[in-house]
Amino acid sequence: MAVELCLLLLLLFCGSTISEVQPIYKPPPGTLDFGFVPAKTYDTGAYHEPGAIGILFKIVHAFLYLVQPNSFPQDLIRKLAQQQFGNSQGDYQKPENVVLTLQAIYYEIGFIVSAALGLLFILLLPLVGLCFCMCRCCDNCGGEMHQRQKKNADCQRSCFATFLFVASLIISVGVLCAYAANQHLTNQVRGAKKLVNSNFKDLKIFLNDTPAQIDYLVSQYNTTKDKALSDLNNVGPVLGTRVQEQLGKEVRPALDAALTMAGAIRETKEALENVSVSVEVLQEGTERLHANLTDVKMHLSNTLSDSACNAAQAASTCNIIRNSLSQLNINANFSGLPGVNSQLAKVNDVLKIDLSSLVQKGYAAFNDTPDLVVNQTRNILSDIKSVLESIGSNITTFTKMLPVQKIVADLMVYLTQSEAYVQDYFPVMEQYDFYRWLGCLILCCMVVLILVFYYLGLLCGTCGYDKHASPTTRGCISNTGGNFLMAGVGFSFLFSWVLMVVVVLTFVTGGNVEKLVCEPFEDKNLFKVLDTPYLLNQHWKNYLAGIIFKNPNVNLTFEKVYSDCKENKGIYTSLHLEHLFNINELLNISMYTEDVALRIEHIQINLSKIILLDEIGKENLLNFSSSGIDGIDFSAYLTEINKSVTKVDLLSFANDLEARADQLPKGALENALKGHANNIRMIHNQQVVPLEQAMSTLNQSIRLLKRTSSELMVKVKNVISAVNAAQNLINNNASQVIVQETKEYMDTIIGYFEQYIEWVKESVAMEVAACKPIANVIDTAVDIFLCSYIADSVNTFWFGLGGSSMFLIPAIIFAVKLSKYYRRMDTEDVYDDTENGNNGYHKEHLYGIHNPVFTSSVEQW
Repeated sequence: MAVELCLLLLLLFCGSTISEVQPIYKPPPGTLDFGFVPAKTYDTGAYHEPGAIGILFKIVHAFLYLVQPNSFPQDLIRKLAQQQFGNSQGDYQKPENVVLTLQAIYYEIGFIVSAALGLLFILLLPLVGLCFCMCRCCDNCGGEMHQRQKKNADCQRSCFATFLFVASLIISVGVLCAYAANQHLTNQVRGAKKLVNSNFKDLKIFLNDTPAQIDYLVSQYNTTKDKALSDLNNVGPVLGTRVQEQLGKEVRPALDAALTMAGAIRETKEALENVSVSVEVLQEGTERLHANLTDVKMHLSNTLSDSACNAAQAASTCNIIRNSLSQLNINANFSGLPGVNSQLAKVNDVLKIDLSSLVQKGYAAFNDTPDLVVNQTRNILSDIKSVLESIGSNITTFTKMLPVQKIVADLMVYLTQSEAYVQDYFPVMEQYDFYRWLGCLILCCMVVLILVFYYLGLLCGTCGYDKHASPTTRGCISNTGGNFLMAGVGFSFLFSWVLMVVVVLTFVTGGNVEKLVCEPFEDKNLFKVLDTPYLLNQHWKNYLAGIIFKNPNVNLTFEKVYSDCKENKGIYTSLHLEHLFNINELLNISMYTEDVALRIEHIQINLSKIILLDEIGKENLLNFSSSGIDGIDFSAYLTEINKSVTKVDLLSFANDLEARADQLPKGALENALKGHANNIRMIHNQQVVPLEQAMSTLNQSIRLLKRTSSELMVKVKNVISAVNAAQNLINNNASQVIVQETKEYMDTIIGYFEQYIEWVKESVAMEVAACKPIANVIDTAVDIFLCSYIADSVNTFWFGLGGSSMFLIPAIIFAVKLSKYYRRMDTEDVYDDTENGNNGYHKEHLYGIHNPVFTSSVEQW
């Protein structure tokens, strides 16, 4: 009753820390880190390594499998346990009981046959010994001190000696196994105190650590609360940024488009200015270039009119040069291009208003959203913080109401008393084990005594035997050897039945313990039997649940509890304490989270003060669209820009002119033409190159203006529409975005508490009050003490002692036969000299001549 009470107190203690267990929850990375539940390492290693004697244990297990190869009879044991025997005289005669009895006999047939053979040995061997003794007293059965001489006597003596020696060796091995098992059990019993103390130490750690683990779980609420308060204190960066990000999906593109348009206005002004300047430069430059080229043509014409060109060698060359003079002329005419001064004036008027500054103000107003959230949620946040503080205080108050320390103290008192009882009882157990060891040692000494006689008999008989001596003249040593052998035979008859009695008892007990307890415990079939509904209590479906919960319908099994504890799971998970204790008051904080959610939902944020772009900015955009840049004749500009400055490349013309001058005879004409070529090169470098640069600038500006002016009105209207839509979202629809983001913000805050609850449940299921010590106690009691220490040692003891006892039978036979060849006989066969070497026998009237040296009047074995 005391044990059950303490168990219930332990369950109450563990159950008062948690609620029902849910599947393990793994929080997403980067959220809350609750650390590790403090836990100490248990010292007990519930595993036994027998060492070298383990080989004998395996041999014994193999022998038991031969004796009993049947699997564990779960169904038979269930039926036997549930069947009622002995209530009336006719119970045993019921058909179902007869069938169960036959099934039990069939299962135990190996043990029954072996035990029957042992009982037969116990009954017959003393009886045979008695008859053998009486027979020898009547000078029969080898009792007559006369030995017939045979030709194969030496061979028979050697064979008998060899067989007896082999049998003695086998008996020696058996008694050594028995002694080793006896000593192993004693050694393990003496060392069991350390293992017992280790189990008690682990149980104390189990009790002492559990309150600390509970306190740690409770204290980690502060981690949740601190994270929630941190988010609340940073409501601007958190909630405000979320709202800003959602609105920014439309607001930022609209403001970016407006800012881009402001940049386009500045680029348009620069492009118009470049066009105006470039056209002016090109007009002046082409006029100057035209005049210079005209002068060059005139001077070349005058040079080619010289009489030297009439010479036969120069005429053709001069004609070619004269025909190419028409190429020296300008190609592009910029004088007819329209001006852009009116468009430039309108753009300058637009730029008088800094549109970029207005857009930046819109950006700044929108970026102030977090500050607006902070200013408009001050009162609500203070209320939420007070709710969070009340949750923590309620958890702490509820935890203090739990009688944790009292339960631990009561269990610790019971555990200390149990430990003291075991410590007091341990010397008594060691004393009883000494008596057992001494008794087993005496049994081994019985066999050793017989072996001593056999070995001394073999030693004396073999060393003292003289093959030249007649049976009546054998030496004292040989005769002593024969007497030792007969003494061994006598002690074999005296002790063998005692040995076999012990062997049969230990065999039946130890063998069945191994087959019915140890093996099914290892593969957990034993737990399956214990978990059979209505087995241990005919009114309870589940016995363990009936004891713990007073509700046998709860699915709680010995096997599941043992397996969970073996895996070091929490005792709450192992015993399914949710059926006995439910403390949702501690973990069910839904009432608080609902209050927090309700207060968060009441957050009202007004963003109507945010102005993205005022009417002045919009009007400025419209003025830009009507600046007239889309009316510029871009085709006219591009037509002239795509032309070259001159009809011919002046450098190529100059090079060609110089090359043709080289074809002329040396003289003034050649030099004059080369001078004109250099002049043309100078005109190209000083006038054509700058004009080409101005044309490139004009080309870039015109193409920029063409791109900007393309559907300019549509573009401006799209920008204004986007800004108006974003402004409308802020003014009218921002509340929906705010509600949505507020809900997500609320889910984040509530998620911290849910994560804390899941972590508590996971910790309680797997870490708090991990019941590995309970499984260790069971393993220590059954697997180590009962099976490894006791059962294996006892089974090895009867295996060795039984083998020795069985081989006493052939040893007796060989010893009796061999002693005839070692002992000194009273009479012997006498041979004639003439017959020596024939059949070896004398006439019958000469048979029985007494030994003149030694005649015994005392009847000998």
